Amino acid sequence: MVQDLAPGCKSTVGLSNVSNGAPDNLRAPLNKAYALMLHKQGLYSSIVDAYDKELMAICKGEHSDLFELVSKVMDGEQVEISALPKQQQDYVKTVNVLMGKSLYSDSWLEL
Repeated sequence: MVQDLAPGCKSTVGLSNVSNGAPDNLRAPLNKAYALMLHKQGLYSSIVDAYDKELMAICKGEHSDLFELVSKVMDGEQVEISALPKQQQDYVKTVNVLMGKSLYSDSWLEL
């Protein structure tokens, strides 16, 4: 959307703002899924927790499998969640929460 409004503009986000107020155990899943979602939308840079190794790997583009999965969910493609490993199931569930397709609760990853 930023590129539509201002072509060539660079964008930065404070990534953890999306998880502010969430229980500690849910902050990392929210931040990681949101990073992948924003990457798909053309985010240029973000302020992240440099001690979270998985998040740093995502930011460096090292998880193309997760990026493809999140892209499918964002594009509305059907994903057979029960056939996915637990980690990928959690990403699908979290993206659905962030997109408003599922109701946020402190137990969305357990359902």
